[in-house]
Amino acid sequence: MLRSVTKCLWSNPVAGGRMMSHSSLAGKVAIITASTDGIGLAAAQALGKRGAHVVVSSRRQANVDKAVSLLRSENIQVTGTSCNVGIEEDRKNLINLTLEQCGGIDILVSNAAVNPFFGNILDSTDEVWSKILDVNVKASFLLTKQVVPHMEKRGGGSVLFVSSVAGYQPMPGLGPYSVSKTALLGLTRALAPELAHSNIRVNCVAPGIIKTRFSSALWQSEEVTNEFMKQLSIKRLGVPEDIGGVIAFLCSADASYITGETITVTGGINCRL
Repeated sequence: MLRSVTKCLWSNPVAGGRMMSHSSLAGKVAIITASTDGIGLAAAQALGKRGAHVVVSSRRQANVDKAVSLLRSENIQVTGTSCNVGIEEDRKNLINLTLEQCGGIDILVSNAAVNPFFGNILDSTDEVWSKILDVNVKASFLLTKQVVPHMEKRGGGSVLFVSSVAGYQPMPGLGPYSVSKTALLGLTRALAPELAHSNIRVNCVAPGIIKTRFSSALWQSEEVTNEFMKQLSIKRLGVPEDIGGVIAFLCSADASYITGETITVTGGINCRL
């Protein structure tokens, strides 16, 4: 019996599941914010290597130029521009440039985030909360609102928010940041049914401890790293490429029946609200 089932799966690969093609995003246009290093750059590489034209951005033009050069050396179609997602004019310019250079928008990966505060949450100020929520949450929503009409013209699309394990388990000293990442889980669930009628899927990825410049305070200390290691089933810290591939999957047709979900990529850290 087992032998006959196995033979059937080998002779009919669709029955056994689909492998993601390395041209699975050919012809697609993807905006990725904060994409000149770390998870954002890994997402641009993963989407680009699967055929998408990626539009990368960062607050500093020098970082954009460096990332564009790297991606072009990897034979990835890329356009780049400076953009502070917390500024309305910058968001508009990012959208307009994409339309002018690429002709449309199919994918939005909202990765930009800030964390100007570390300490007891009760010591955080109104200014801290405003900056974190403006960039980490409001900008994600406002960018989505701006790209929706253009995705509708293309027959649909995919929106992907980058949250964090901190959205499930608030980290000591990172209270406001953790709350903003929890908000993205809710934003995903709220937007998904609203946009489904337009064939736009909305999903989220929640990385664990990933070795990036942004998270360096969490992994450069051997003592802190050892504490995190106790929570991990896979006994290593993550790297940006661990997240890039998941983002590419969620933005592809292989995930065409997934919306309103958050995929945790944490090496086995228990995540539950």
